[in-house]
Amino acid sequence: MGYDFSNAFGHLKSDKVMAFLIKKFGHKIIFDDRYDSNYSKAIANLIIEQQVSFKAAIAIKKRFNKLIKNISNQELLDLDLNKLKLIGISSRKCEYIKNVYAYFKSSNFDFEIHNNQEIIDELTKIKGIGSWTAKMFLMFVLFRENVFSSKDLAIINSIKQNYKFKEVDGIILDKLTTKWSPYNTIASLLLWKSIEEKIFYL
Repeated sequence: MGYDFSNAFGHLKSDKVMAFLIKKFGHKIIFDDRYDSNYSKAIANLIIEQQVSFKAAIAIKKRFNKLIKNISNQELLDLDLNKLKLIGISSRKCEYIKNVYAYFKSSNFDFEIHNNQEIIDELTKIKGIGSWTAKMFLMFVLFRENVFSSKDLAIINSIKQNYKFKEVDGIILDKLTTKWSPYNTIASLLLWKSIEEKIFYL
């Protein structure tokens, strides 16, 4: 994709924490590592990431993508659930993944022309898709620049560490996301990288 971060960085630098994170990680963050033109597959990988560690998610996604490499979406729908369970996907997540593939088999929803909230509303109709997964889809598959997930624990922990807050409430998040807008997605990438590398603003 080769996303140009220069406009986002120029805007975010007015925040001293963001300026620090840009200096540390601006050359390391990437925007397209979860992209897949097959939306079913892209969301399946996001479901795998739900409520598991970063390392576990990488390992399971690698096995999942190897398993489905040469099969069609219909073949995945027909796949024995035990084959998904054997690679480390829970029974509930297997069901959610099949729900996603079934949705895209019958849906004519055009994701490119709808705004963020309309897409969140549409995706969360699918059992197993909550706002976090829908927002990750907006960020990493549709490349929407101004998305923020208040339900992402890593982001919240990164905000606490970098901004020295004991607790983070809605008022604090509103102030920060207003300041970062229209580049909340890019701010999120920097916050994730900070918590991943355990380097924080002093």
